[in-house]
Amino acid sequence: MAKKGKADPGLTKKIFVLDTSVILYDHDAINNFHEHDVAIPIQVLEELDNFKSGNDTRNFEARSFIRLIDETAKQKLISDWTPLKKANSGKFKVILNENPLAVNAEEVYGKGKTDHKILNAALSLKAEYPDKRVVLVSKDICLRLKAKALSLNAEDYETGKIKNVDELYAGKTELHDFSTEIIEALKQEPFLAANDIGLPQKNANHFYVLKNKRKSASVFYNESLKTISAVSTNPVFKIKPKNIEQAFAIHALLDPNIKLVSIQGNAGTGKTLLALASALEQRKNFRQIYVTRPTVSLSNKDIGFLPGDAKSKTDPFMAPIWDNLRFIKEQFIGDDKMTEKIDELITTEKIAIAPLAFIRGRTLTKIFFIIDEAQNLTPHEVKTIISRAGEHTKIIFTGDIYQIDTPYLDSESNGLSYLIENAKNHPLYAHITLHKGERSELANLANELL
Repeated sequence: MAKKGKADPGLTKKIFVLDTSVILYDHDAINNFHEHDVAIPIQVLEELDNFKSGNDTRNFEARSFIRLIDETAKQKLISDWTPLKKANSGKFKVILNENPLAVNAEEVYGKGKTDHKILNAALSLKAEYPDKRVVLVSKDICLRLKAKALSLNAEDYETGKIKNVDELYAGKTELHDFSTEIIEALKQEPFLAANDIGLPQKNANHFYVLKNKRKSASVFYNESLKTISAVSTNPVFKIKPKNIEQAFAIHALLDPNIKLVSIQGNAGTGKTLLALASALEQRKNFRQIYVTRPTVSLSNKDIGFLPGDAKSKTDPFMAPIWDNLRFIKEQFIGDDKMTEKIDELITTEKIAIAPLAFIRGRTLTKIFFIIDEAQNLTPHEVKTIISRAGEHTKIIFTGDIYQIDTPYLDSESNGLSYLIENAKNHPLYAHITLHKGERSELANLANELL
């Protein structure tokens, strides 16, 4: 360890100090700071020890980080600077409980809180290496503000964040003054060669609204086939699309060549309902329909706080999905055969509705898999889910990137935004953003004015 007040010439120009929220977001975070050094306060290891047991993603991240550090250190002491294994990376160390030389965060903000001890660890490092830029990295906004109040540099963890989220890929383009002849031809032919039409180059699979003064056509460009085809507005499982964006969503959900779909939109735009109806329409093509969502409570209480067995604990989180399924059943009032069939699908678990934590470790083969409220997932969680896909599986992510219930995610850093931005050019993927609320005029008022 370098002497206090003197910089070790072997160290890089910056030292990043990571708090627990960063590790629980991305266990591989220490390898994402290029040539700079990374330090972990000892209090972070203590907090991770409390997270290492369980089936939630944060438990997985904690365990993975602990194994990563163990592998990195091997026989070395992690209280000394240890080279990271990734090429062109800096060094790593754990900061012990060393008091800062000037300002004590616990005296300023209060004693006993782990966050304040983490601040002290970073301040201690800043005092030890005065010619280095020491930066606290945290997903916790309040902790970053506390750090800055103590003249300590603080930043959000940027890896995986999407820039200009308001310009995020929406999945459709509207073209005006388009050829009347082509619009007419689309009504006669199931497919047209895209090269003969002169569409602007877009992402792999993309929806278009072609317009001229008198006529219009809604079409889908298929990257694999290099064709465009008209998009139907017919109902799916008695759920009729109420606008063209919903029709686009149904088209992607029903297309057997598209294996990964994301649907983004405000509450009431029909995301979950369309996904469920499309799944039921294709029930014979899949071994199981699996519908899930992260168990994130607005009160931030874990399901362990709730009374009853596992089903009783998780049903409150799954209630919106059951509401959508009940609405679909209501479309078949008078058709006893179909309502009984839906009940049978539930009883036999052909339709399974359960929290996301319950699927960890499973290989999803021939599954129509719907993940609702995907904006509450991290990029790593989204990657993990997709990596579980077996043969003949289709995965649907739905959510609203502006309505996030977890404290360390936002519209730029959540897994749904990450997926939309990074998968938009893949031929197996399609996306559509729904803008128009269809739940009720009152619901639209809330989205537009409040």
